[in-house]
Amino acid sequence: MQGEYEMLDSQQRNADLPGCELRPCRANSGLIVTGRPGQQLRDLDPRSVIAKLATSGYLIFRGFPADLSVFSEFVKSYSSRVTLDPARKFHGGNVAQKVDAGVDAMGLHLENGNSPFRPDLTWFFCERAATRGSQTTVCDGYEVWEKASESARKQFLDQAIIYERRVEEQKWKLFVYHNREGKIPMEEIGIEHLNALVDEQGTTTIDVKPDKSILYSFRTPAVLRSRFGSGLAWANSIFGPSYNYEAPRIFFADGRDISAGLLEEMRKLTDELTVNIDWQDGDIALIDNTRVMHGRRAIEDTGRKIYNALSYLNPALV
Repeated sequence: MQGEYEMLDSQQRNADLPGCELRPCRANSGLIVTGRPGQQLRDLDPRSVIAKLATSGYLIFRGFPADLSVFSEFVKSYSSRVTLDPARKFHGGNVAQKVDAGVDAMGLHLENGNSPFRPDLTWFFCERAATRGSQTTVCDGYEVWEKASESARKQFLDQAIIYERRVEEQKWKLFVYHNREGKIPMEEIGIEHLNALVDEQGTTTIDVKPDKSILYSFRTPAVLRSRFGSGLAWANSIFGPSYNYEAPRIFFADGRDISAGLLEEMRKLTDELTVNIDWQDGDIALIDNTRVMHGRRAIEDTGRKIYNALSYLNPALV
């Protein structure tokens, strides 16, 4: 695992974000954006923020006055639509959801990366930082792809992957309810409404079970082009958690299993490139969910309070 901070040179420090100090988390990815005393998040130019996200992959905003209300407004000001994890509850409105997936370490993943509903952006707000350990982790898919072996690259370029998973009735109906902005009463939601949300690219099949749960199969590349750039990123949820859901089966689109040797190679590489976010009270993180995977170290301080939000980028900002 790499150390967290390396200093930018003086010419880069305030570029495009006047009044802020910028420090990289690594040489080529991640920026800590520290505000001057009294500076508000709403003072930042959204297009400049998104430009920094495009080059850095993730941003950590530090030193700005923040609470759940500020966090929610910050998310909405950059988003065309806010989505959700149907296994979590909202807090302080319809944007922030508390991160409450147990205390075990959590593997690297994209939010909703194992479904056809992957958002562009993942957000976190740290209301109370842990006193020890418990860090969120991040890993830049650009770096992973750059350092992957030729054999690994070929295997992941030759074949897409498939996530196959069962989801209970209440969870998929709640997802539909939120995505349709509550316009369809929960008791009237049917599988046709979920099918209407699934993309039309032939990537997903849905099989309804007798108990009205669903088994879906979602086909997607393990290597993505970022929403904000043309580079290739090994960015997926192959190592992702299943705390609130049944674990998915993950395999190549031609039906072959992903070999244990290939998985171990990618696990070792991503571990070497993973960076800790050592949270401070009031920190907000913004992550490119089409490039940068995130996870978590084991929770050593259960008093920490972190919220997240998922959203699609306002296209006017790019």
